[in-house]
Amino acid sequence: MNQENQLQNRVIIDKEVTWDKTQVIMSKTNAFGIIEYANEVFVDVCGYEDYELMGQPHNIIRHPDMPKVIFKVLWENLKQGKNFHAIVKNLAKSGRYYWVITDFEIARDENDVIVNYFGRRQAVPQEVIAMHIEPLYKKLLQIEAASGVEFSEKYLIGFLEEKKRSYVEYIKELIYEHEKAQSKFANYVEEEDSEEEEHRGFFSRLFGR
Repeated sequence: MNQENQLQNRVIIDKEVTWDKTQVIMSKTNAFGIIEYANEVFVDVCGYEDYELMGQPHNIIRHPDMPKVIFKVLWENLKQGKNFHAIVKNLAKSGRYYWVITDFEIARDENDVIVNYFGRRQAVPQEVIAMHIEPLYKKLLQIEAASGVEFSEKYLIGFLEEKKRSYVEYIKELIYEHEKAQSKFANYVEEEDSEEEEHRGFFSRLFGR
């Protein structure tokens, strides 16, 4: 199976998948990113039947608008056993797209070797995507096309250094500020926690765990 050829033969439609954005997309892969389980929401949103997904690499839903550097950083973190929150544009079987933010639980065997990744994905506010993520990702794609992933990563590092944020801190801030503006967290009182605890608490609330 040559997935690049498959992708080239896919018709890309610049329309969003219609889906219930209150739902959580869930999947389980092995340590190499091969799908072992997909919940009904995953199947409904991506348009593949569950039997079409089992045994396939998770990048079967990778959208060509996604910069490679984002997946490079994501996998570097996961292989080190670190959860990673990334904003990702996915490609449905129909050729339409849908945006999500990721959350992972990492399972290890008795020898502390990673054996599975449990992925949870939720919708991202459209304003965050349109105003911040799409412009950044388009720039990264342009750099990758001209100079390769190495320089795309260098640009991303410089961009984040200017913001004085890590990638995860940056997207957390974007979503948090949007939700605060929408009064979604109107009753949320910020606690006197450490930055790490507050950060973990934000994503726990976001993913309901």
